[in-house]
Amino acid sequence: MNATIFSTQSFERSFLQQANADRHQLHVLAAGLGPLTAPLAQGSAAVSVFTTDKVSAPLLAQLWAHGVHYLLLRATGHDNVDLAAAHRLGLRVANVPDYSPHATAEYAVALILALCRHLRQADLQVRANDFCLDDLVGFNLHGKTVGIVGVGRIGAAVARILHGFGCQVLGCEVLPDAERGQQEGLRYVSLPELCAQADVISVHTPLTEGTHHLIDDQLLASMKRGVLLVNTGRGGVLDTAAALRALASGQLGYLGIDVYEAEEGLFFANHALDQLSDKTFAQLLTYKNVLVTGHQAYLTREALTNIADATVASLDAWDQGRAAAHEL
Repeated sequence: MNATIFSTQSFERSFLQQANADRHQLHVLAAGLGPLTAPLAQGSAAVSVFTTDKVSAPLLAQLWAHGVHYLLLRATGHDNVDLAAAHRLGLRVANVPDYSPHATAEYAVALILALCRHLRQADLQVRANDFCLDDLVGFNLHGKTVGIVGVGRIGAAVARILHGFGCQVLGCEVLPDAERGQQEGLRYVSLPELCAQADVISVHTPLTEGTHHLIDDQLLASMKRGVLLVNTGRGGVLDTAAALRALASGQLGYLGIDVYEAEEGLFFANHALDQLSDKTFAQLLTYKNVLVTGHQAYLTREALTNIADATVASLDAWDQGRAAAHEL
């Protein structure tokens, strides 16, 4: 099967080539999918996209007109694709629902540890030959209450890790899984109760209409003063302007984000020679108690292998006239 792979990062290519093993004709492009680049898929039965590609109804119609019948998402989230429009066209869509929950979970815990022990500031000071410890007093995770917003595969893995640290773990989930809670040593509570009790909060909920700006001024105000908040889920779940206000007042003590609500056009590219035009993002970077990374929580060899394998497995299934394992 011919497939055009959009928004391909250089680090992905060897994993895709290894998984494919010359079974399919892969046209690997660095360019993202958009109205101007969609014609590049001409002659391909399938197209693969990343989370940065916004696949709207008109764009899906354009792909369909070019002969594309299959759409592969190299990610778990699919809020960037108009699934209803895809289904109306008859275009089949598959994602990668479980490429490595451990990669993102471990990264979330790494952010928590880096913030609570001031590792970013400590590194900057040492590089400046400043070995004073006055501003580096942190806190133990052992004995703290951690709240996990969104207890799916990733949230459950975070709970498992932090339970091992000796934390009391609370979880908030639309449909609580009692068996999972028992396995991971967490107790399900409402979101208001979680915010009121947690010293640390880790966000893993998907982005939907209901969760957009879920963490806003009101919810931040309901949290413990000085709370440590980490978001490795979706950027739009956090109202960044509200977070800045909470940082300025001291209500939010620490913030770690690997996702950002306006990351499109900013993340996944080198802007070292560009002037930063996003004033909100620039303001975030001025805080010593804020740690920002560019959507790399998933970025491990194991996860990239699983993403490539699942992507090629979907192509295999469709090429053989079967349903893909993870069709949406």
